[in-house]
Amino acid sequence: MAEESSEIQSNQEIVQAHEPNNEEINRSVSNMGDSSMKMEGTRETCRPYSRLEPQPTKGEVWVWYVYELCSYFVHTVLIPIVFSLIIGQIVNSPTEPLRGWNKSAKGLACKIDEMELYERLTHRSVSIGNSKVSPLEWTSISWGIGLILASPALRFVSTNLDHGQNQVVIAGAATAIGAFFCLPVGFFKVTWIFPLYVASIVVAIAVSTASHTRHHGLMIQGFTGPSLQRHQFPNRRGVSNRLSLNATGVGCLGSAVIVAFVYYMLRIQDIFTGLWVVSIFSGLIWLAGIVHVFTLRPGATITSPLPKDHFLSIFKSHHGLGTLIVVGLSSFTSMCIFTGGVLFLVGELCLKPVFVLYFWLIYFIFPSVSLPMLQPVQLILKTNAVKMHLLGLILSLVTSGIGFQFRKDSWERHYILIFAALQSTSTGVMHAFARVLLMDCSPAGKEGAFATWFSWVKMAGTCLGFAVASGAAAGNVGTSFGIAFCTGAVAMVISIYGNISDVAGAVAAGLISEEGEMVSSPIANGSDHSNSINNDDDDDENAKKEAAPVGEEAA
Repeated sequence: MAEESSEIQSNQEIVQAHEPNNEEINRSVSNMGDSSMKMEGTRETCRPYSRLEPQPTKGEVWVWYVYELCSYFVHTVLIPIVFSLIIGQIVNSPTEPLRGWNKSAKGLACKIDEMELYERLTHRSVSIGNSKVSPLEWTSISWGIGLILASPALRFVSTNLDHGQNQVVIAGAATAIGAFFCLPVGFFKVTWIFPLYVASIVVAIAVSTASHTRHHGLMIQGFTGPSLQRHQFPNRRGVSNRLSLNATGVGCLGSAVIVAFVYYMLRIQDIFTGLWVVSIFSGLIWLAGIVHVFTLRPGATITSPLPKDHFLSIFKSHHGLGTLIVVGLSSFTSMCIFTGGVLFLVGELCLKPVFVLYFWLIYFIFPSVSLPMLQPVQLILKTNAVKMHLLGLILSLVTSGIGFQFRKDSWERHYILIFAALQSTSTGVMHAFARVLLMDCSPAGKEGAFATWFSWVKMAGTCLGFAVASGAAAGNVGTSFGIAFCTGAVAMVISIYGNISDVAGAVAAGLISEEGEMVSSPIANGSDHSNSINNDDDDDENAKKEAAPVGEEAA
């Protein structure tokens, strides 16, 4: 007994003392060895951690939806549309083009107000040293500055989300700061101050989205348990898909409300003040979503120093890293198509403002209907998150390919609305299932690290897509759609030939096992088992060895 107790105390990976029973004493007397004692101790430490996540209540789920409603519009409407329009109202009026105000580049008849608004957005009138950029490009630059400033915070945020006790403070502060910087945008009618506003909002939405995504992963564990056998994985898939699809649909409704408000304010005489009101309203809506932070779940309690490279954990996961690359490319594709398409409709086809409103509303409302309808289809076809994400990419390729082919034609109104519905479904599907796939690849205790990278990369892809379509490709829908098509094709190739899988990713993360095998979280109470992060094969090996019975965990 004394020898056995000494072995347990000397093992640094054991957090809690292990009370031996007769069977363990017999194994020890039978020279089972030090490694066996290590395995038994690890099981005992994994079990308490795996049961930390209670099943979410209906209130917790609905509050999680509410935050998506109150924040999804930030990167889809507030930054690319509202701030660009506000900057466009500050700059000096552009000179009349050679073709006049009443004709577009295609020679179509236009309203003077529409063409003036378009020229304000695309004309390079913001001075930066010896060069000039357009309001759209200035928004892209400000967006990029925010992403650069957010980069150093990745390590702090990911570590404290996973293993700290200040999740409420971090997410609440990010939401409050982001909402605050939506309020004063009209105080100073100068363009140089907008990088401060936009960059602060970008940093805030990146942090708060990371917290929101991590919460998704923890709720799934609460519904299904942290460890499943392979045949039980469809249960996790169904719950995770439903939550993510519903949240995305709700978020799109929030975007529809903001764009409708933007349209209304563009019809009044004082457009600048009207858009300022939209920004204030957006900040207040975003701030209302702060109720979500009170339902956040704490991180794991750790008794040993956390690895310094915790925030780089995703780069040690083949499936997680592949998903991250695809997320960036697909976000670039969807925003490039949307921005290029809107500029084409307004600046070249000269569609009536009310039709542009119809386009916006269909683009943002249709996913609220189409996405929930996709889940029964997915269950019938038994498709996984990778295939559904591929479906979104295929729809984007169809939209961009047809748009590129007929870039020189005047598009019929009903075709525009059809493709608006098609592309909006594509964007929603890629957003929803990218989140699902990434959380399937995230080991227990590392959801915050994975979610932080997901949030930043998605924002970076969206920013680059907006920058390309509104910069060099502004006024040339063929360039925007052509680049988007090529990027989407690359994302498809990586998805298909990159060996990315939700099931294999979950196995590597220690979330599921083969039939009859044992599985548990590779991280217990913050203790990072060094062998479990070296490579995918080691992950599978440890997932099999350091495990509690699946039936017991699932129960």
